[in-house]
Amino acid sequence: MLKGIPASQGIAVGKVRKIEPPVLRIIRTTADPDTELQRFRKASGETVNDIEKIRRLASDRLSPKELAIFEMHLLLIRDASFVNGVEDIIRNEHINAEAAVQEVSGRMIHEFETMDDTYFQERAADVKDVTFRLLCHLADRALPDVKLIDEPVIIVAKDLSPSDTGSLDRRFVLGFATELGGRTSHTAIMARSMEIPALVGVKDLMNTVKDGDQVILDAVTGTLIADPSAEQSAAYSVYADAWRGERESLKVLKQEESVTRDGHHVEICGNIGSPDDTGSIIANGADGIGLFRSEFLYMRNETGFPDENTQYEAYRSVLERMEDRRVVIRTLDIGGDKQLAYHSFEREMNPFLGARAMRFCLAHEDVLRTQFRALIRASAHGKLAVLFPMIATTTEFRRAKEIWLEEREKLKQAEIPMADSTEIGVMIEIPAAAVIADQLAEEADFFSIGTNDLIQYVMAADRTNDKVAYLYEPFNPAVLRMIRMTIEGAHKHGRRCAMCGEMASDELAIPVLLGLGLDEFSMSAGSVLQARKQIRSLDYSETVPLARKVMELSSQEEVIACIKEYMLK
Repeated sequence: MLKGIPASQGIAVGKVRKIEPPVLRIIRTTADPDTELQRFRKASGETVNDIEKIRRLASDRLSPKELAIFEMHLLLIRDASFVNGVEDIIRNEHINAEAAVQEVSGRMIHEFETMDDTYFQERAADVKDVTFRLLCHLADRALPDVKLIDEPVIIVAKDLSPSDTGSLDRRFVLGFATELGGRTSHTAIMARSMEIPALVGVKDLMNTVKDGDQVILDAVTGTLIADPSAEQSAAYSVYADAWRGERESLKVLKQEESVTRDGHHVEICGNIGSPDDTGSIIANGADGIGLFRSEFLYMRNETGFPDENTQYEAYRSVLERMEDRRVVIRTLDIGGDKQLAYHSFEREMNPFLGARAMRFCLAHEDVLRTQFRALIRASAHGKLAVLFPMIATTTEFRRAKEIWLEEREKLKQAEIPMADSTEIGVMIEIPAAAVIADQLAEEADFFSIGTNDLIQYVMAADRTNDKVAYLYEPFNPAVLRMIRMTIEGAHKHGRRCAMCGEMASDELAIPVLLGLGLDEFSMSAGSVLQARKQIRSLDYSETVPLARKVMELSSQEEVIACIKEYMLK
């Protein structure tokens, strides 16, 4: 039995198709520059054709957000610094094209891998994908073509590139497992979008599993069973049917209220990163959108900050589709692990503690004002609320709100349609904001707790660092007290308090958060119905003493044990 990271939930039982790319041995040799330049340009053209073909084949299975990955790959193969770097080496050093490509791409990969933020570290995989395809064309070696798979299989590989993943045919690919990768890689993102069960980070996978083996892929618990017994296969087939049946049965809750057995109402909303995700929110019956991460509009743009009309159209489309349901749009949350291709961020020793999110926007008022104008105009088309991220002080919040009111007044004078009023909220993700929650609540209309960052800031533990992963724990008493402080601060002034981090959909956390008085739980679309089912099975009157008891405990182990004991009753 092997363990991995569930990148896309699901269960599959089937035969292995092992994907092993050719081993290329690059030897540096002396060569005629003109001949090598011709070879390089021919191979580059073939690589471009490959990527464009894969993009076309994937166009009916992926959203524009996922398809943008291939645009990035095309930019890489056509990048002037890459092309000129290779050609300069060929001309000046009189070496073969393969060695020149390897030298230039090696430098690019090293630069990405040694950067501080996760986003750029993971772009090294994109460079590897593109240049390996290029090197295969130079060596006249065929790459394994996943498009040719025409029978039901589970793919096993060292790694799958975004190009490979985009080429997968859901009719035949039951699931996949890889030795490398994480939940935030492009491959994982695309697997979730295509709803293909996927495990990543499975150690010793390639040495354990052989082509044609029968395997069980459990991307719910993170398990892969190689060569299962007849009893294991039969049991998992039943388990898989039950899991799918349970998912299907949840659909009856789409039109139901998010209310406890004793009549306590909460909101269960969905998180999105693109207007394309709105359909999943509606399909899963969410009460609204609790977090629209607007930064993805900026990250998908390749040439510069998106203009006012581009943003307005994106926000308007979501608000109109959601009709009378509330949509919370977070203003630009950039920096840290989220960078922009067209903007050079000043290098910082600790980017997660640096000029990111609202700090960046207040230092670049033109960017903030453009987004505010787009949001104010879009407010005429639905029930909009706006969320300011990375607020640490009342001064920051006041300044951002002042700019909002200035832009609103300008548009009002120009007789631009807009909502009569728009709720302005604070994202609580910095401990300082939690501590002064009661003061912020006097000036903000609502809170949304971003636990993904709050936990790492409370515990001083980078959520991407395996060495301190034991500290990144939502059930640590310090984290829970910060959450309680935030909710109490909001309620002191009659404000709503939501949570939009991963903790909001955690089965163990939901009873405690309910008991603490959380008003809204916001999560990925696929988690909405399961959370609603759980809420409807609970008695609010029983979760209040549970939360009170949990707050008296001194370790996360005691907290988890207490919650589990409660859930077994």
